[in-house]
Amino acid sequence: MAFWWPLIVLAFAYAICRFLLMLIPPNVPSIQVDASDVLDDGNQTQENSFIYVPPRGRTQQSETKVQCYEPATMKYLGYYPALTPVQVKERVALARKAQKTWAKSSFKQRRLFLRILLKYIIEHQDLICEISSRDTGKTMVDASLGEIMTTCEKITWLLSEGERWLKPEYRSCGRSMIHKRSKVEFHPLGVIGAIVSWNYPFHNIFNPMLAAVFSGNGIVIKVSEHASWSGCFYFRIIQSALAAVGAPENLVDVITGFSETGEALVSSVDKLIFVGSPGVGKMIMRNAAETLTPVTLELGGKDAFIVCEDADVEHVAQIAVRAVLQSSGQNCAGAERFYVHKDIYSSFINQVSKIVKSVSAGPPLAGKYDMGAICMQEHSERLQNLVNDALDKGAKLVVRGSFGHIGEDAVDHFFPPTVIENVNHTMKLMQEEAFGPIMPIMKFSTDEEAVKLANDSKYGLGCAVFSGSQHRAREITSQIHCGVAAINDFASSYMCQSLPFGGVKDSGFGRFAGVEGLRACCLVKSVVEDRWWPYIKTKIPKPIQYPVGENGFEFQESLVEALYGLNIWDRLRALVTVLKILTDQNSHASSNSKRRDD
Repeated sequence: MAFWWPLIVLAFAYAICRFLLMLIPPNVPSIQVDASDVLDDGNQTQENSFIYVPPRGRTQQSETKVQCYEPATMKYLGYYPALTPVQVKERVALARKAQKTWAKSSFKQRRLFLRILLKYIIEHQDLICEISSRDTGKTMVDASLGEIMTTCEKITWLLSEGERWLKPEYRSCGRSMIHKRSKVEFHPLGVIGAIVSWNYPFHNIFNPMLAAVFSGNGIVIKVSEHASWSGCFYFRIIQSALAAVGAPENLVDVITGFSETGEALVSSVDKLIFVGSPGVGKMIMRNAAETLTPVTLELGGKDAFIVCEDADVEHVAQIAVRAVLQSSGQNCAGAERFYVHKDIYSSFINQVSKIVKSVSAGPPLAGKYDMGAICMQEHSERLQNLVNDALDKGAKLVVRGSFGHIGEDAVDHFFPPTVIENVNHTMKLMQEEAFGPIMPIMKFSTDEEAVKLANDSKYGLGCAVFSGSQHRAREITSQIHCGVAAINDFASSYMCQSLPFGGVKDSGFGRFAGVEGLRACCLVKSVVEDRWWPYIKTKIPKPIQYPVGENGFEFQESLVEALYGLNIWDRLRALVTVLKILTDQNSHASSNSKRRDD
């Protein structure tokens, strides 16, 4: 007992010291970011005070400006240049020059950069959420959940574990290389390119940027033409934080434009991360093939949401509505196919209907609304076509939510939350990604049927399974072909930033987030060296030195069996043969040497 007391006292003292250190506030510099031109304080200039009505039925690809407006109110926000391919290559070249300096930065400097960002985000949550809300139509609560919490979680994970996963990782050398030491090193790739979607403009910029910069890379991010206004403001935050830690200028850049801008970025960078549709993802792969540029593709999904008969219906109904309506269906991994066991099918629909009836949609900053606007022009028309196709094929409309006060010009940017029953897989609503506030509900009888239905999709991003038996939920989840899964919850895997995120099939390939996503920004290099250098050096055994001896193959054959034979006695016998050949070879060499001396 006398031996343990000193250890217990030391452990207790260490715990007390750690606790006291936690009470000392960290010395993190503050940054100032000019937001005077983005705050909606009612004092907008005349240029930015009118209602903007985007042209319908024609593409903007030929435009030289990216026009920005609030989808919930149609207020004009301004414009940004659509960069040409030449301008894109110039921006990448500047980032490449800056990256060569940043690659030599310490992890201490990189962590300070993250802490400065984290401090600013926490202190300016309302500003960040308001800008996201104005540019994409989401509510403040949805912006906080999808923009702020996810980004803060990623920063915290990188601060805690990032350096550990980027340090050299030592591996076993195997039997034949026991005299060696092997490791994997993670070096910066150079300049990462990212083409990101509009649904979470803040997080979609910060997510690839944080991983790229922390791993020593530069990055150029092409923001969506539907969220350029917010993206360019968020870029100011990054610039200010980089300047505060003495990082080289142009290490991070945000560019605006249309497809031509994105195509130029693909051919200019060392790796490309894309978040968007399968169609555009395939085009990016074709362009990347010209330069063999590696790509990570996150191409959306149509997640299965499975509810077993032993689940808590009232609880699951709340989660289901949240999964569908968050940001008007702007989920990163949207639940779009609901499979409910036949025994609770009616009660689940009743619970969901009660919730949806209480949901109101409207301009998110103009009142207390549960759902905001749809970001993309004319998307509500596409959603209605999906609903009409389902109704024509026998589906039944259960309930629709209500609207608040919506301006006449903004009507096309709203779609009521909608619940539909009696759906099946012949309907486009169950096959095509909707990206909208629609909940199609289909019944199933057995777990096997639920799995079959869930896998009957060209997408494979995520799934959610609910059951009173966690073992049963695990069994179902393990059989669904997708990249991320949640048991008795929805999309919780993305909040665990130590986990990789990505899908299979038409949902793409590659992973961002987690260890896998961080290391995906690196040149992974395998290194082998002598373990006991210079005392033991690698030498080629004499039997296989040039010119190869007559017993060279016999030596090699015996060596293989000595190292990898399944029977210990066979291995020992082969080892004796190896030693005999080496001894005979050395004796023969000594005799020849003596003969030459004579």
